[in-house]
Amino acid sequence: MKIGNLDFPKGIFLAPMAGVTDVAFRELCKEMGCELVYTEMISAKGMYYGSENTGELLKISKKESPVGVQIFGSEPYIMAKAAETFNHNDDICLVDINMGCPVPKIVKNGEGSALMKNPKLAAEIVREVRKASSKPVTVKFRKGFDSNSINAVEFGKYMEEAGAYAVTVHGRTRQQMYTGEADWDIIREVKENISIPVIGNGDIFSAEDVESIKRTTKCDGIMIARGVMGNPWIFREVAGKLQGMEVSVPNSIEKIDMCIEHLKRAIYYHGERKAVREMRKHLAWYIKGLNNCTAIKDIINRQEDSENVFKILKDYKEYMENR
Repeated sequence: MKIGNLDFPKGIFLAPMAGVTDVAFRELCKEMGCELVYTEMISAKGMYYGSENTGELLKISKKESPVGVQIFGSEPYIMAKAAETFNHNDDICLVDINMGCPVPKIVKNGEGSALMKNPKLAAEIVREVRKASSKPVTVKFRKGFDSNSINAVEFGKYMEEAGAYAVTVHGRTRQQMYTGEADWDIIREVKENISIPVIGNGDIFSAEDVESIKRTTKCDGIMIARGVMGNPWIFREVAGKLQGMEVSVPNSIEKIDMCIEHLKRAIYYHGERKAVREMRKHLAWYIKGLNNCTAIKDIINRQEDSENVFKILKDYKEYMENR
């Protein structure tokens, strides 16, 4: 699929996820076959006012470059000014606008999925960002705000008319958050009603799911979110499946090795203290279902020193090898 001048033969993307898709994890996903990774969601207002935290979220490595950067906000001028700052950054290839985040504090500010209640403002944001950006501009949104306002098709038309190069549709309403099943039929309806590329998102946890969503929706690409937590190998599996090859799932040793590698990179980019703490959730996802995983997780959750964590993981690997 093409997004502006960008070509993605497989159309396999990593969804931006706050607190998950940092630079260390994105590198691993890229190495596993993901065609395009996205930064965590970044506040345009934070960029405009020089927030230190925003700068940290924009940390990008050459191993993952170029990336998509996702911004959020509700003020067209500030969104445009934020997008403009990326024009001369070769590590960024496109600007995605978040209009799907369901988090209460975001919605309360009229941002994220709240914009689905105001398609005209959403379109104005896209038009202004498009004017300011030399990079392709895309939009991510949901099925609708709630069950009484399913407007993804109408919203998609607004985005196309405003100049979006592509859209990503998550098949849930804001009201659903991440519960229930994703409605892939709404993604198909959006695809049937607009001419720009449509990326499908929601309930993709395996290579088989990718085949199913593509068959159901005829979408141009797919974006994987929760299905990648603790499983960056999913991109390898999807790429293999699309090429007609069977790819083995990771065994327990590979999972522990990935924990170790992930922690090394996190320390390099974020420093020991933050890396050890952030790694706790990733570790729980990586080793879920493995023998004694609960005990290992509990022990590591009490650690503050990376050397202790590395030793625990290496001992755990040896234990698993000798079982």
